[in-house]
Amino acid sequence: MDLTSVFNRAPRILVVDDDWLNRDLLRAYLTSSGSEVVTAADGQAAFDLALGRGGPLDLALVDIQMPRMNGLELCRQLKAAPETRFVPVIIVTALDSEDEKLKAIEAGADDFVTKPYNSTVLLTRVRSLLRLKKLHDDLESRNQLLRQVLDGYVSEDVVDVLLTDPERYLKLGGEARKVSVLFADIRGFTRFTEEHSAPEVVETLNRVFRALSHVVFAHRGTFDKYLGDGLMAFYGAPIAGNDDARRAVETAIEMQLQFHQVAEEFGVAMQGLGLGIGIHSGEAIVGNIGSDRVMDYTVVGDTVNIAKRLQEVALAGQTLVSQATLLEVPGVAARRLEPLELPGRQEPVLAYVIEG
Repeated sequence: MDLTSVFNRAPRILVVDDDWLNRDLLRAYLTSSGSEVVTAADGQAAFDLALGRGGPLDLALVDIQMPRMNGLELCRQLKAAPETRFVPVIIVTALDSEDEKLKAIEAGADDFVTKPYNSTVLLTRVRSLLRLKKLHDDLESRNQLLRQVLDGYVSEDVVDVLLTDPERYLKLGGEARKVSVLFADIRGFTRFTEEHSAPEVVETLNRVFRALSHVVFAHRGTFDKYLGDGLMAFYGAPIAGNDDARRAVETAIEMQLQFHQVAEEFGVAMQGLGLGIGIHSGEAIVGNIGSDRVMDYTVVGDTVNIAKRLQEVALAGQTLVSQATLLEVPGVAARRLEPLELPGRQEPVLAYVIEG
């Protein structure tokens, strides 16, 4: 029976038995079936081997009566360790009472084989459990890929929340939340595109966005989207905190510093470019907007519009914040502006320029 077809490689199997003859017999059966076999003569040595650097295990065949650590305790340890908790364990023992089987199940064993055993039956059970292990490994790979994709949009702690309650956060719909919304835009970029080649334009955008998006994630913000030569992020959803506005302002301050450093590093190539940022805090609708096939986790509402308008008014190198935001961030140096008449709004908006 060929076991390599399960993983398209040789499965790595641990054999644990204090009787050398039993170890050699199992190793011979499994090796002839295409497995890579590692052995141990007691439970403690087996556990150390399982957590060692030889590579991850795919399955373990474990005797019960062994020195230092018996098979049941080894099974419990394997199932408790994050590195080996999903490794199938087959108890192979001469003890065949129902009580022993019950103890093995309680210890976390996935199967129970009594000595003497039929080698064909044993290999069939091994193959069956290897298939389950393969299904689990494939699922873990998909989950890891999903996490990597989500990490490209939001910070790791936000990803944890999304995956903890996907029914709530990964479906169409929204809810009213208090958030702080940040827009950042590169000033002078239209003229820059006229004077530089397409590859230079793309390289510059990637250079700037790489630095700015890193700042968003570093301050635990939710990255929303790129907007041509700008970007949008928000704070307060899906995770809300009492420092959302402060983290948004700190993001803006660091963004200006990072943009300045990138511009200095590349000198003439970025001459004439600057960063304008706008931030406003208030209630908005937060959720997935779009269709069942394509959706965008974003914020909509007047709060978003005000933040966008502030960004449009900000000069190169300026960060404008609304009074609503500044009131939540005491101690930040800011200079009050004359009330701003923003397009599309009847009432003027009180805004401040972050200084320093």
